[in-house]
Amino acid sequence: MRLNRRALGLCQQLIENADDLRIAVYHTPGQARVLDCGVDVPGGLEAGRRLAEICLSGLGQVELFPGGGRGRTPEVSVRTDQPVAACMASQYAGWQIKHQSYFAMGSGPMRAAAGREPLFDVIGCRESDGVAVGVLESSRLPPPEVCREIAEKCRVEPNALTLLVAPTASQAGTIQVVARSVETALHKLHELGFDLSRVESGFGTAPLPPIAANDAEAMGWTNDCVLYGGEVTLWVRGEDGELSDIAAKVPSTSSRDHGRPFARIMDRYAGDFYQIDPLLFGPAVVTFFNLDSGRSHCFGHTVPELLRESFGYGGSRV
Repeated sequence: MRLNRRALGLCQQLIENADDLRIAVYHTPGQARVLDCGVDVPGGLEAGRRLAEICLSGLGQVELFPGGGRGRTPEVSVRTDQPVAACMASQYAGWQIKHQSYFAMGSGPMRAAAGREPLFDVIGCRESDGVAVGVLESSRLPPPEVCREIAEKCRVEPNALTLLVAPTASQAGTIQVVARSVETALHKLHELGFDLSRVESGFGTAPLPPIAANDAEAMGWTNDCVLYGGEVTLWVRGEDGELSDIAAKVPSTSSRDHGRPFARIMDRYAGDFYQIDPLLFGPAVVTFFNLDSGRSHCFGHTVPELLRESFGYGGSRV
């Protein structure tokens, strides 16, 4: 599908409108091109929306809209007719980038260029197209040695690599994380052993939190938005009994850790992310539309009062 080429075209549109989008572009000849979407510049809502679509390699559409029944808080929607390629081969943050004191969570189609994760043995989608585009969730811009290491692992020349960077605690960073409602459902299905090729389309929404004071707080809030406010619909094929059984396990309600703000869950496990029940990581509500039978299967529920607690809201604003 030429995921990286698709994403590169969207990056070019960002660059052409850098001033309007409040982003900055850094490009030293012979080195990787870095787009700052919120580290040393403001970034903004539109930068975040476009950043999320680049994470999806242009195979999904991301929009912001009023929150409707939950109140006035905006929501982020995502839809795709190529859910495996868009969400799992591209958007999923499956690459931890570590170099001395530098750390970032890596997503985007550069993961398909590197093809290092066992996930690609299952879904395919590895590619070698001479260019690579990645999104880094980090509060720092990557130093040159990190860019060179990423380029090497993607098997491209450094000047063929484009990296977009935004902290979680920024407008752009928050939007691109909350836009992962469908991806979260697909990853949960993958972990449950479901054949993702049977998922033909996906649509999801999740509320947009305030911009947190720091990345740790932002991580908690963005997770809460999907775990307790995310609603996902998947168009799938299969036998209804099987689909009903698997759909019941996808929402976050299936977890023993459900019911607390994510920050409190982390505190409960002394900050050890890997002690959290893996079944927690799903959207609040999942609906399967069976394309073979016409039947639907819906499980889970949202918890708006927990979001109010998480964000420190009073009244009924969420």
